[in-house]
Amino acid sequence: MAVDLIYGFASSAAQDAATLRSLFETVTAASCPYSFNFHMHTVCSDGRLQPEQLIEQAIAIGLQDLAITDHHSVRGYYRAQQWLDAQSLPETPRLWIGVEVNAILLNDEVHILAYAFDPTHAAMQPYTQGHHTTGDLCKAAHVIAAIHAAGGLAVLAHPARYRRSPADLIPAAAHAGIDGAETYYAYNNPSPWKASPRQALEVKALTEIYGLFSTCGTDTHGLNLLQRL
Repeated sequence: MAVDLIYGFASSAAQDAATLRSLFETVTAASCPYSFNFHMHTVCSDGRLQPEQLIEQAIAIGLQDLAITDHHSVRGYYRAQQWLDAQSLPETPRLWIGVEVNAILLNDEVHILAYAFDPTHAAMQPYTQGHHTTGDLCKAAHVIAAIHAAGGLAVLAHPARYRRSPADLIPAAAHAGIDGAETYYAYNNPSPWKASPRQALEVKALTEIYGLFSTCGTDTHGLNLLQRL
């Protein structure tokens, strides 16, 4: 069954790619995890937080903008947005629709984050059914094209976590049409959270060369939005 028939339609604000692109262009190393967090998981994929718990914690932290990026699922977004819509709060963070998709780039498995897309668009249906795709559907260029067809933005997640280096992957991703890279990411799960400086410098330099924007996120899978695990 199509996801919109189960959960209703996504907020139009959550699909405003032009506004989100402008926001991403302001991201710095200091943006995450207290102002922005664009990489978080819930029980709708491999996280431990209920979507409602995640958004409550985001409000308590004071996040301004965030995205739930469950693997191959937008169910967490819908549940969190429904919870927000049911509250009578004077001010709430802006919740963007997101998803994390497995893809193949340079014969390496990578993850591509999609944001601000129309989840009802046919091009995105293979990537929001809760499982990995195969064949041509799994190729990075195909994933990126699908995200763009649905009006969204495509970002290479944690570029320094793969078998191939960022110096290899980011040019290839840019050639395939990627819009941005997750520049500010904590690779060793430090406490308190802090973007890994060496990797951030390398990725930021590459984004500038290839005209990509930078994003940031904790990649939370546990119970604390200020940590990865």
